[in-house]
Amino acid sequence: MNADWQRESLFSVLETIESGSRPKGGVNSEYGDVPSLGGENILPSGKVVLENVKLVSWDFYKGMSKGHLLPGDVLINKDGAQTGKVGFYFSGDQDYACINEHLFLLRGKCKKITQEYLYYSLLSESIQRQISLQISGSAQPGLKTSFINWVFLDLPGSITEQAKIAEVLSAVDRAIEHTEALIAKQQRIKTGLMQDLLIRGIDEHGNLRSEETHKFKDSPLGPIPVEWNVLRMEHLTTQIVDGVHHTPNYVESGVPFIVVTDLTSTPGIDFSNTRLISEDAHKLYKKRANPTAGDVLVTKDGTLGVARIVPEDAPEFSIFVSVALLRPKYEICMPQLIWAFFDSGEFMMQLGSLSAGTGLAHIHLEHFRKFLVRTPPISEQITIFQIIGSHNETLKHLNKDLFKLQSLKNALMQDLLTGKVRVTPLLEKEQQEACA
Repeated sequence: MNADWQRESLFSVLETIESGSRPKGGVNSEYGDVPSLGGENILPSGKVVLENVKLVSWDFYKGMSKGHLLPGDVLINKDGAQTGKVGFYFSGDQDYACINEHLFLLRGKCKKITQEYLYYSLLSESIQRQISLQISGSAQPGLKTSFINWVFLDLPGSITEQAKIAEVLSAVDRAIEHTEALIAKQQRIKTGLMQDLLIRGIDEHGNLRSEETHKFKDSPLGPIPVEWNVLRMEHLTTQIVDGVHHTPNYVESGVPFIVVTDLTSTPGIDFSNTRLISEDAHKLYKKRANPTAGDVLVTKDGTLGVARIVPEDAPEFSIFVSVALLRPKYEICMPQLIWAFFDSGEFMMQLGSLSAGTGLAHIHLEHFRKFLVRTPPISEQITIFQIIGSHNETLKHLNKDLFKLQSLKNALMQDLLTGKVRVTPLLEKEQQEACA
């Protein structure tokens, strides 16, 4: 550690740690005067959100002996499934706010630590590991107030250096928020565009069809362009099947075995952390389902309807029973048409009537076969998915940018909050510029 840094317990740098309360009978977000924050208001990223925040009455707020929030308070989940989650409270336009009994608010001694440095330190992986060791109870995991005696932070002696470190990390946070906003905006644009293209289509002149200027006809799914058909999924595919119906023996080296999480963890098929099976097991399993490029994989248990197209460069792999394989009839159906049916959420509307009374925990193979799909001519499908593909590329680049920023933040937190990399050159430069 640097000579001018020190390691201190959280206890020694805190002036205040306290929890809040809420009225008997609970609270809601419709009636009340003062926001009452709980664990649900803290995102895993550390951002505190006030949308749909619960409210307490002004009289209850005034009667609370502790738990009144001030701008810059650091929050930490004290119990529940996400114990240890950390947030930073910006007051925004709220004059008054408080916390419930599931949060701690932390305030540091101003001569020892800044609130921003405290927040980023508690958010760092190394401190989160320390906090996790202090969580007790399995059925109801939680933190006791005494956890602050056993969590240790590395501190620069200079408050100015702490502030500069927090300023650098805040700048990265702002870039992350900006990129997330761009992704959300692009996603909304894409969703609206997909709805237009997959319901009304595009004519030979590149214009969106409308019932005012183009001919439509009735169908089981409502009006569709006269050039289109509505076909059952079983008529758009040559195969609808799921994977092996028992848990295989996993091996350290072998063939990837794809389960639901390998489709939901990334925008594509994640082969990086998948479990492996032997070559012999794969040869046996592929007699039932043998995924190849252009097939569409769809999650059918748990998280429903996440669809991924098998890329050209995918390795050989097998699939579990929770994943369905749909192989398109290429002369009438592009893989993207099947993918879009699930990605647009159309399947959920049809699944509700197909599985009435049975719950929605699974998509059975019989459901897949019965799904109805608006089917443009193949030439129009090509045009539609070229347009959607360009928007997907934009989203792909934005998500890559976001991943880079998140990686940068993690690296900076590791380096700056341990003193491995110093911000003192930045401070010296600022001082020189001020004196010039």
